[in-house]
Amino acid sequence: MPWGSLTRVSEDLFGNISPVAEPTSGGSLADADHANLPLAVRMRPRSIDEIVGQQHLLAAGSPLRRLAEGTGAMSVFLWGPPGVGKTTIAAVVSHQTGRRFVEISAVTSGVKEVRAHLEAAKRELARGVSTVLFVDEVHRFNKAQQDVLLPAVENRLVTLIAATTENPSFSVISPLLSRSLVLTLRPLTDDDLNTLVDRALADPRGLRERYQLDTPARQAMLSMAGGDARRVLTYLEEAARSADAKGTTVIDLETVEQSVDRAAVRYDADGDQHYDVTSAFIKSVRGSDVDAALHWLARMIEAGEDPRFIARRLVILASEDIGMAAPAVLQTCVAAAQAVQLIGMPEARLNLAQATIAAATAPKSNAVIKAIDAAIADVRAGRIGDVPPHLRDAHYSSAGEYGHGVGYRYAHDYPHGVAAQQYLPDELVGTRYYEPTQHGNEAQIAERLVLIRGLLAPEA
Repeated sequence: MPWGSLTRVSEDLFGNISPVAEPTSGGSLADADHANLPLAVRMRPRSIDEIVGQQHLLAAGSPLRRLAEGTGAMSVFLWGPPGVGKTTIAAVVSHQTGRRFVEISAVTSGVKEVRAHLEAAKRELARGVSTVLFVDEVHRFNKAQQDVLLPAVENRLVTLIAATTENPSFSVISPLLSRSLVLTLRPLTDDDLNTLVDRALADPRGLRERYQLDTPARQAMLSMAGGDARRVLTYLEEAARSADAKGTTVIDLETVEQSVDRAAVRYDADGDQHYDVTSAFIKSVRGSDVDAALHWLARMIEAGEDPRFIARRLVILASEDIGMAAPAVLQTCVAAAQAVQLIGMPEARLNLAQATIAAATAPKSNAVIKAIDAAIADVRAGRIGDVPPHLRDAHYSSAGEYGHGVGYRYAHDYPHGVAAQQYLPDELVGTRYYEPTQHGNEAQIAERLVLIRGLLAPEA
């Protein structure tokens, strides 16, 4: 099936619906073979074997490969960040199997248009032609729009391939999700992007070996692309145009900087700069310098660092360096991590910034990590001991015969809800792991802990 014959349907003034072939431009999938189209469109893979990255989804026998080979008909949700190949995969699946391909966007399509596409798919199926329905940004469909898709997916009237940058568990109705597979696409690695750049430089559909790309320029583009194939090819195309304007065929760092209208951030996501900048970020938050923390956060964002990595570091820091001194900071950081998944960049930069500010300005304590690491060290050193008999499970009938649970004191029966009895193994009686600081909320915990430990002390 030629690229130019990708099918849509149209409705005339009398309500008659018929398939039409639509030439496309810009970010569309059809007619991706003439020089006026963006480089990223011209370089779209034509077969599943040309797809770069996502090898975890393309192995022999995988659902996606079986779908592309026409041996599977399961509807799928492709979940991943922008520029990792969701639309491309859908088009390749249709192209390789010779199926009719219909592309709609959840941003511009309503229930009426969706119904029209499904009716057309039903008529085509009666003629022996199956349809792949690609829904871009499916998370923008409301419940009523998603409900319209449900019967068609359940009866396999269409093979639905839906793309989303948001977690389908939160954005897609459960009945539709349960009838489909969710495939998670990963950001492209620098090796993946390098492959795409090399292909675009050499391919007749691309830049036809007309340009030389030097190493600093290449590294700058990869860093700024942040795992986004469309972005790196857009940078390359604009840099080539800038080189043309200068009358040269060499694309250097200065040309890249000028073409993308910003300085190339010197940051290698896999090298020393990655670790150095991350370290500076964490140490600035730990040191309570909120302005430095925001600077390093901005460096990571602009360099294309995976926002999920930043969010994970903040969640860890919230317990490691703040802990019970300001326990609400952990909630803020976890919420920011969830927002990164639900919203994506660039909007999620606000959530990351809020979490960074909350963590940097909070009182600090490392008592949590010291406590758990000390406890783990004792366990690893063999200081474990037996469970005291009165603490053992006493829910089975013969437990009392072994003394299990005998003498156990139920905490709620005692003043302050604290029952004095031995809780640690014999070998560890008197051991203390958690020692709160006098910072923030931990100062109050420290006062309460003195009272608790006093109540827990053996009676004279």
